[in-house]
Amino acid sequence: MKRLLNILFWSVIAAAFIGPGTITTAARAGSDYRFALAWALLFSVFACLVLQEASGRVTVLTGKELGEAIRARFGTWISGLVAAGIILGCAAYEAGNLLGGVAGLKLVVDAPQAVLTLVAGAAAALLLATGNTRWIARVLGTLVALMGIAFVVTAVRVGPDFTELLTGLLIPRMPVGSTVLVLGLVGTTVVPYNLFLGSALARDNELGEMRWGLGVAVIGGGVISIGVLVVGSVLGGGLEYERLAAVLDQRLGQGAGSSLALGLFAAGFTSAITAPLAAALAARSLLAGADDRAWAPTSTRFRAVWMGVLLAGMAFGVADVRPVPVIILAQAFNGLLLPLVAVFLLATMNDRRLLGSDGVNSGAQNVVMLLVVVVCVVLGVRGLSAATKAALYFLGGS
Repeated sequence: MKRLLNILFWSVIAAAFIGPGTITTAARAGSDYRFALAWALLFSVFACLVLQEASGRVTVLTGKELGEAIRARFGTWISGLVAAGIILGCAAYEAGNLLGGVAGLKLVVDAPQAVLTLVAGAAAALLLATGNTRWIARVLGTLVALMGIAFVVTAVRVGPDFTELLTGLLIPRMPVGSTVLVLGLVGTTVVPYNLFLGSALARDNELGEMRWGLGVAVIGGGVISIGVLVVGSVLGGGLEYERLAAVLDQRLGQGAGSSLALGLFAAGFTSAITAPLAAALAARSLLAGADDRAWAPTSTRFRAVWMGVLLAGMAFGVADVRPVPVIILAQAFNGLLLPLVAVFLLATMNDRRLLGSDGVNSGAQNVVMLLVVVVCVVLGVRGLSAATKAALYFLGGS
């Protein structure tokens, strides 16, 4: 029973990265390139495990959260910049979270986007206002389980070519025009703010307990993400939620489209809670420290951060912005932010003054982590121009 509760608790990490960004980006990758970009999801799950374990290990071994460790090593100026980047990244995610969740609701509820956005935002605010992270984590874990069942069952019913899928998982390829999607797949799985969220959740955990819960949550999330890619492959070019629901109903029978609606809404609502929460936790650890009472979960400062992120996301929904372009560009933005945080984390994991001789990375851990960091940096630099062009394209209304 304790292990099950531990998995539910750590599944908040899966709830954070399996949002509408994952649904949209993975489904778009499947729709445009079938299984050719599946390798990016496999790498993302591996990278997520490596980086999340490191951020959790900092807290378990030292009692300090990742933000506190960064501030101690690099100073308040750097930690302030990182905090600003994380908050902006969470705001970008929040727009996609609410837009995607509302898009799922609109598949089954005939109501204006602005009204549904206000309702979903108010529900998220009520849950966040409790300030009880363990209770929030367990509620989100239950919703993630329902979302996972919806997408995995639908993917199995699609009946993919498993040889083609295995090839896509094991042989990296980047077809022409796929750069932003690859960056998005990495950015939507290895979420920068999740590193701070995971570090905060690791408090009062033992190392083995943390690794077990985190491993099950991240690998389970990866399976769901691959399932979404498989579901998206039935479209064969382009992505519109309504068309995808209609195609699923046509191919698999009535009710398949409703599974998409349930999964998309659950993904959006869970992430609409975790993004503001993670922004507040990151700001607290980077700017003050987890033990600062002025930043307690029920304090004005803590609530101001999560409320600001939530309101920023709600503004996009009320403005009736198209969800898909915003979601994909949010993933690309966070894919660019990831290398910065990953570099700081790598440096922190080699700080003997902080972690002691037994706590720092081993040689093998450094090699693996350095590989992840280098790939993230390369993808970030390569995606910068592509993301800029895509933003100009969408803003031009094409």
